[in-house]
Amino acid sequence: MAVIEMVMPKMGESIMEGTILKWNKKPGDTIDQDESVLEIATDKVDSEVPSPVSGTLSQILAEEGQTVAVGTVIALIESASAQASASAAAAPVAIPAAEAPVSSNGVSAAVQAISAEVQSAVALLDSPASGRFYSPLVMNIAREEKIAMDELDRIPGSGADGRVTKKDILSYLSNKSNAVVAAAPVSSSPTAPTALVPAASVSAFPEMKAKTYSFSGEMEVVEMDRMRKIISENMVYSKHVSPHVTSFVEADVTHLVMWRERYKKEFEKKYNQKLTFTPMIMEAVVKAIREFPGINISVEGTNLLYKKNINIGMAVALPSGNLIVPVIKNADRLNLVGLSAAVNDLADRARRNKLSPDDLSDGTYTLTNVGTFGNVMGTPVILQPQVAIMAAGAIRKKPAVIETPAGDTIGIRQFMFLSHSYDHRVVDGMLGGTFVRRVADHLENWDLNREL
Repeated sequence: MAVIEMVMPKMGESIMEGTILKWNKKPGDTIDQDESVLEIATDKVDSEVPSPVSGTLSQILAEEGQTVAVGTVIALIESASAQASASAAAAPVAIPAAEAPVSSNGVSAAVQAISAEVQSAVALLDSPASGRFYSPLVMNIAREEKIAMDELDRIPGSGADGRVTKKDILSYLSNKSNAVVAAAPVSSSPTAPTALVPAASVSAFPEMKAKTYSFSGEMEVVEMDRMRKIISENMVYSKHVSPHVTSFVEADVTHLVMWRERYKKEFEKKYNQKLTFTPMIMEAVVKAIREFPGINISVEGTNLLYKKNINIGMAVALPSGNLIVPVIKNADRLNLVGLSAAVNDLADRARRNKLSPDDLSDGTYTLTNVGTFGNVMGTPVILQPQVAIMAAGAIRKKPAVIETPAGDTIGIRQFMFLSHSYDHRVVDGMLGGTFVRRVADHLENWDLNREL
């Protein structure tokens, strides 16, 4: 029997660790290949992890509730079917002596040199003098924020054995003042100067301590679920980082409503899917982004990152009452049929908890349809690191003045409010207001003679 190591999988490009929610199997249980063994949670989505082989779960190495770095061994599986492949993998590989110079200990000199360079780099960047363990996610954040190792060693940790968690380092960054970091104790050997966090990335907001309130009468105390805690942290963080401004435009979408009413049955019959207003509005948003690329950016320190791809996030309400934002990648390359298929697919998989972490990554702009709940307008919160978000309100019939060659008249029209929240650090009122006006123009000028 071969013993196969089951590791914490990489669930997306930006995912460096995961939390074990539940083991679906216990030691001694028989497992089929691709059968779900456990459920894990990342900072984006919950996922099931299938077994890589058939066999017996012999040992669990990580407990429920434990946060584990990607690539860490979390369980051992005994498998007869993997015996041959395991033996082949363990067999040594012969290297011809003529390929590279060999040192006295039989190791290639080139390999030795590369290994020495790698070990030197690892020692410089990733080896804490204190011997403290840091997860890959924490190390990545430290590198991005230019936090030196001696400074990282001073951050108090709330994890197991004092381990610094993602929440700890983000809290440290948000509470850190613009003053120079206190100097580390001087050692006898020369060391590199301590890197400082750029002033532009430091929040000036002090830590907010929760107040205690008293209540009379009956009440029920319910702890937030994991997703609601993440949403709460992200929303507070966004409000701290981005000064929000919201512009409103009322759009006459009569032609849009008439066209959809005319073609929705034919659309469903031809493409086997419903035609909703969301992809139609999304198409107008994409057109406007092409005209105003300054909306499709993010901020890194004092740099503006202009995104070449237009990836539109769409807010989806879940049966649990939580909210999730899957992303339509390269939305500018899709026609209305493609956008409609992507919207329906992501919304369906979101409600069935079948999204992958990659479905939630790399968004550059977000659209939320608050009209679904009968709301006419809203002030949506920006999804970081984006700089803007648009909310589409409910479409309502209203009397309006209609200009004709024969004079003005009163008629019944279909109107919808568009609410555009944007980051006033980098998007001023002219750009933010003009952008939402252009989206409204595209909706108002919908071609009634457009073919499917």
